[in-house]
Formats: sequence, structure tokens, C-alpha cells
Amino acid sequence: MKPSSAKAKARRLQNAVAALIRRRFGLAARDVRPASMGAHGADVQLSADAAARFPFAVECKNTERLNVWEALAQAEANADGLTPLLVFKRNRSKTYVTLEFEQFLELLEQKVSEK
Repeated sequence: MKPSSAKAKARRLQNAVAALIRRRFGLAARDVRPASMGAHGADVQLSADAAARFPFAVECKNTERLNVWEALAQAEANADGLTPLLVFKRNRSKTYVTLEFEQFLELLEQKVSEK
């Protein structure tokens, strides 16, 4: 795959993830933006208001062969005080997330305690 095609594929996932976060949390486009390709930091840029409502540093990977450990290390390096969240997919697949198991349990506890 050409580098330009790979970047376009990655950008599509970043755009889709940013749009879904905005829609689910009622946030404006200025609050949740896909990062420019090659920029350092998380793949989805959050305003302070957005980070308060969605406290995750999103790393997106749209690839057939994912090195999950390398991608998680990148997500952790770019977390900047937020919870690292790896969002990934491949061609013709659903989109999935990976996060630390303790973080998953905390989310589940919060959800159960809301009932």
C-alpha cells in the first residue's frame, strides 16, 4: 500500500472516531478534532471540556496487521494524563477498543452503580 493510501485509511478512522465521540457526548467540532497526520500526541484532540466528559487519549490504528503491544505503548506515551485507549479496525471489520483491564473494570463499576 502506498504511504498516501495508508495515511488516508488512518485519517478515515480518526475522522469517524472523532465524529462518533462528538455525537455520543453532544460535543462541538472544535472540542473533538482528529489530529493532523504526523502530529505528535493522541490521534483525537480534545478540548478541556471534552476531556472532562471523555477522559481518554485515543490512538487509532486502521491496519490489517496490528502490533498491539507497539500500538499500546504509543497510546500510553501520548496519554498526557488521560486514560490511553487504542481504537483499531481492519478492512471490512467492526471497530474495537483496547484499554487496561483495571480501567475497564472501573468503567463497568461506574455503569453498574448508576442503576
